[in-house]
Amino acid sequence: MSGTLALVGLSAPVRVVRDRWGVPHIAAGNQDDLFFAQGFVQAQDRLFQMDLWRRSVQGRLSEVLGLNFIERDAMTRRIQYRGEMEAEWASYGPDTKAIATAFTRGVNAWVSIAREHLSEEFVRAGWAPEFWKPEDLLNRTDAFTSSGNAQHEIFRARLVATAGAARADGLLPLGARSPTVIPLGLDVSAISYVVGDALRPVGTAPFFSGLAAPVPLSGSNAWVVAPPRSETGSPLLASDPHRALENPSLRYLVHLKAPGWNVIGATAPWLPGVAIGHNDRIAWGMTASDADVQDVYVEKVNPANPHQVDDRGRWVDTLVENEAIVVRGRSKPFEYEREATPHGVVIAVDRERHLAYTIRWSGTEQGAAAELGALGVNRARSWVEFRTALARWKMPSADFVYADVDGNIGRQLAALTPIRRSWNGALPAPGWSGIYEWSGWAALDNLPHAFNPASGYLASANDSAARMNRIGEVFADERAFGVDRFKQLQHDTLAWNAEQLVPLLARVGAARQDVEQARQRLLAWDRRLTSDSSDATLYVLWEATLLRALVKQRIEPELTSDFAVRAGSVLVPALVRPSHVWFDGDPAGARDALLVDALAAAVDERGARAGPEAGAAAWGRFHVATFAHPLGITEGARSRLNVGPFPMPGYAETVMSTYSSGAERNIGASFRLVADLSDWDRSLATNAPGQSGSPGSPHFSDLAKLWAVGEYFPLVFSERAVQENAEATLTLVPRRSRSVTGGSWPTFNRRGR
Repeated sequence: MSGTLALVGLSAPVRVVRDRWGVPHIAAGNQDDLFFAQGFVQAQDRLFQMDLWRRSVQGRLSEVLGLNFIERDAMTRRIQYRGEMEAEWASYGPDTKAIATAFTRGVNAWVSIAREHLSEEFVRAGWAPEFWKPEDLLNRTDAFTSSGNAQHEIFRARLVATAGAARADGLLPLGARSPTVIPLGLDVSAISYVVGDALRPVGTAPFFSGLAAPVPLSGSNAWVVAPPRSETGSPLLASDPHRALENPSLRYLVHLKAPGWNVIGATAPWLPGVAIGHNDRIAWGMTASDADVQDVYVEKVNPANPHQVDDRGRWVDTLVENEAIVVRGRSKPFEYEREATPHGVVIAVDRERHLAYTIRWSGTEQGAAAELGALGVNRARSWVEFRTALARWKMPSADFVYADVDGNIGRQLAALTPIRRSWNGALPAPGWSGIYEWSGWAALDNLPHAFNPASGYLASANDSAARMNRIGEVFADERAFGVDRFKQLQHDTLAWNAEQLVPLLARVGAARQDVEQARQRLLAWDRRLTSDSSDATLYVLWEATLLRALVKQRIEPELTSDFAVRAGSVLVPALVRPSHVWFDGDPAGARDALLVDALAAAVDERGARAGPEAGAAAWGRFHVATFAHPLGITEGARSRLNVGPFPMPGYAETVMSTYSSGAERNIGASFRLVADLSDWDRSLATNAPGQSGSPGSPHFSDLAKLWAVGEYFPLVFSERAVQENAEATLTLVPRRSRSVTGGSWPTFNRRGR
């Protein structure tokens, strides 16, 4: 971490200053050396995470984890890009291949060192790191797992099959989309669980104890205020993407400085550049978007030839490729077929009906590797240049907020979004008719965007009605915003849903004394989901029970779980404005009965969970976060590698959005940014649990302590601030030596650590 290190692959010295919080500030004399050093430094801190990520997204976990991962690996490989590589590189920008090449050379320089003395993580896992190629950065798995519309189509088809199109739209509105119209010739009853289940293995987390739950669609927030609404007279910008809380963190903070480059912020450890952050002119944040970039097609299969499908009245051959997966513990590779029609790869087959199901998605196009488009954004100097760079950002679909030092603010959706002429994409489409095809891509100007609005602010929250409404309440306050108010808003636990639902209890009463007491307590409650509040526990249980009970009244049992996951925006309007869509007889009376019955169930559940102990029902007793390490599969490993648990305030629908997913995975904002454009050194960040993936590093879990109490650290940017907060300086210098298997042998010129 300090001293001088000679490496083959550099043309001039590079300085790496790590600050007190473990953030490296890399200064190089040219672009090639800058990204060589970024690859080297990120591998120093996160090599095991990077190596495991690459195996995961390339469908190579079976090589090291065995038979349980064959199905996952095969489907992960099926959805990868198969096109021409030079055009692929060029689509990201003219110098992206050169940057990726330099970055992976830097990674390999550290891999050469790491292979000589395996770190603790590789020893525990039982394999050694491999060398990298630039093409490793071009996989599509991350982009695919962030694009969940195919699963939504499959679910809506099953809902339409049981309820009809019109009633399905009433129960689960399509928002801005036109009403559901069943595509001509489509039998929605032929869309089964099997189709969706075939896609679920793609991108599942590589936990060693077996297949973890699918990666959830993540919640995030981002907002920006213009100078008139800022205490400083300059814009302020905030971004807090919500992802799985894992150790190591899914983000890595880095500062890159060279001619043409001066950018700081968060990146994926396995990628060059910065995905969210600022340079010396602009700042940007982003949230995940639900832009529809996937479609499921139903294909008619020739009964006489299973490798032919109907294309407008004639049988055409599918493309069949035979591939193999190396499997640990097997002497021979596992062989499987990858079959594709003109619409995309085959994901499932119904042999009785002679149907095949394919998926078409934007990720099969050039330039759709996740977040590589950020390299252009990093160098943008204005709103015009920012949008020009976003034209190359194709995946994942993201809603960006923007600010610049000239006082401008903006918002732009960026996604490679197909144009559908004949249907709205809400349901799967017949592949044989030729009617339901894509006809190009939506231009950036045709995607939602805004610039310097009269309101003086812009915000995004993944189309969450509860979070957006709460953010709107805060910005309705005419007081000026400063960094501290932005911090408070990122940690805001006031439940907008509770503001709407709890007052409904004022018009009802409960026969049971304990339920009546609970009703009175909720009416007096401040609607904030703090860790020490037992009323918060009661409310969350009540809201969840309300949703389950409401859904059961109208949805078939086999669909209730999937419906409830998608019905977050349904509950409040259904109860505040009761109608015959959800209730029989007297809607208001039926609604009131549901409120009391659900509260009684919530009181019973809280008692069963907490028992008689005073204070045992506090929300933070049940709602906790642990930064889980993929190697934490024994008690000793968990003690060594996991960080936490910490009480978690908030829940899924508060601005501080925190919740749990399958396999005990917690979701929340491990990375947060507040950018102050009046003085970049006043910007703040957090990135829990720490910058380093090494259990022996002081930066393995140091940031978790700040994160747990809602605190940040300065994201220092100026040379003066970097030097004032320097902890260690490492100088990388060129060394003329023979290469070793894609890497190089290092030399310490003086003692370092």
